[in-house]
Amino acid sequence: MDMLALVANAASGIFSFVEAIDTLQAIILILGLVLLVVEVFVPGFGIAGGTGLLLLILGIILTARNAFEAFMMVLVLLVILAIFLTIILRSAKKGVLARRVVLQSAARAEDGYRSTSENVDLVGREGITLTVLRPAGSADFAGEKLDVVAEGTFIQSQTRVKVVRVEGRRIVVRPIQE
Repeated sequence: MDMLALVANAASGIFSFVEAIDTLQAIILILGLVLLVVEVFVPGFGIAGGTGLLLLILGIILTARNAFEAFMMVLVLLVILAIFLTIILRSAKKGVLARRVVLQSAARAEDGYRSTSENVDLVGREGITLTVLRPAGSADFAGEKLDVVAEGTFIQSQTRVKVVRVEGRRIVVRPIQE
């Protein structure tokens, strides 16, 4: 029985700050925790997180009667925050939050989604450079003016060129040797 009384006295001494929490302090502390959790999910400049941190500090100052109680409050708040974040992040990976926040579909090339048009049909076409290619410039392919890149060194204007490959929007040409 004495051991149980000793543990009870130690626990009441460690968590003595609980008696000092009034409604205002409870609201401030809960609002601070909520703002810290909101900061994780809402993009911004840290306004919610900074305000939450300030509210937690204010709640600790208003509640704690000494440095030991303040230290214990910080530890308890960190544990509560860690539990909240663990639950929320687990839900974000597997639960309801994952279905609402995480994009479930993907825009794949196999489904017809492309960020740029690929002009692979240009490979092998011949044209004439309109500008000097150092290494980039433009060329005319049967009346179609295209931005091109020389494969090696620069190519003079009015030189016959051939498309050797297309890499996304980059059309690579090589001079035609006559």
